[in-house]
Amino acid sequence: MHPMVKPALRRAWRERQTVQFGVTPAHAVLVGPLDTATGSFLDLLDGTRGLPLLREEARAMGLPDGRADSLVERLTAAGLIDDPGGGGRAAEALRERTGTLDRMRPDLASLSVIHREPGAAMRRLAARRAMRVQVRGAGRVGAAVAAVLAASGVGQLDVLDGGCAEPSDVAPAGLPARSVGERRDAAVRQLVRRSAPGRAPRAPESPEPAGAGEPPLSLVVVAPRDGLAAYAPDPAASEPWVASGTPHLYTGVIEATGLVGPLVLPGGTACAGCAARVRADADPGWPRMLAQWRSGRRASAVPACDMALATTVAGLAAAHALAFLDGELPASTGARWEVSLPLLDWRSERIAPHRDCPCGAAGTSQGEHVMEAAVSHDTMAG
Repeated sequence: MHPMVKPALRRAWRERQTVQFGVTPAHAVLVGPLDTATGSFLDLLDGTRGLPLLREEARAMGLPDGRADSLVERLTAAGLIDDPGGGGRAAEALRERTGTLDRMRPDLASLSVIHREPGAAMRRLAARRAMRVQVRGAGRVGAAVAAVLAASGVGQLDVLDGGCAEPSDVAPAGLPARSVGERRDAAVRQLVRRSAPGRAPRAPESPEPAGAGEPPLSLVVVAPRDGLAAYAPDPAASEPWVASGTPHLYTGVIEATGLVGPLVLPGGTACAGCAARVRADADPGWPRMLAQWRSGRRASAVPACDMALATTVAGLAAAHALAFLDGELPASTGARWEVSLPLLDWRSERIAPHRDCPCGAAGTSQGEHVMEAAVSHDTMAG
């Protein structure tokens, strides 16, 4: 290991014996007391020296024996030390792709702030390249989500939608104007290829039967062009994901409201069927109105979808998806976040599992289910 103080965290002396790493309260760490010589030793933790050389440098600076090791241990425990050569075999393969890694260095720096252990940032960035995500919907929101996920290093993105791209699909974060008239899903796949920082690694040889060579879905992002299908999703559409245990995240824009979530962990958090039952219990008239909305929209009507709102929602949905893929449980887990124009005040609604839903999420407490899913997912991402 060649210890390196995480460069993404800006350093400042709060006073003569206390150093603050990081600017914002969410990530700032105070270290002290530090004398002048020990403070100077921090500059040597730049990833170019192993511990034996650091010990020699420390002695040359007049520091007592053991100070180099103890300081590295303290900083590591505080989440301030990274290992530029860590992360495992997949991380080493990514380092060899210098062009790909150069494009993703800002993402790597961000991950180093979030994940405390040395080498964790590179390990997670490399793990994304082996993941497969499906985006269902290639409108203003879905196309942007797919592009951001590709640019963030997700190795395989399946995009599903029908019809041809229209002028209203064109967006700065999504389809370009030249895509108008092309098959919508094919156009977004081209967008994904242009956005990706490099080609994904080949899948390893697998003993799976023929036709099962591609990796399983890590996540499905449901981003329909008609936001009603995300705001009030059809439980029948999600049955295959619930049955297979595939996590799925809803997002979209309806009228002048954007939404992100819920992220459904099958058997652990409320599914679309739970949400439909909970809403019908609270509002007996809801199923009747929903049936009219689903069947009554004119085919020629263009769904409202403000450009800035769609871009904002897509960015947040992609961030929630990446947090999950990296082994975390974002705030959309079992909850829907909404934001409406013109005031743009984000609000969240927790969606509880329904006792009559066959998904089984209400079988035990939601907290226990989520913790079990978190442990399982974190093991997969690690």
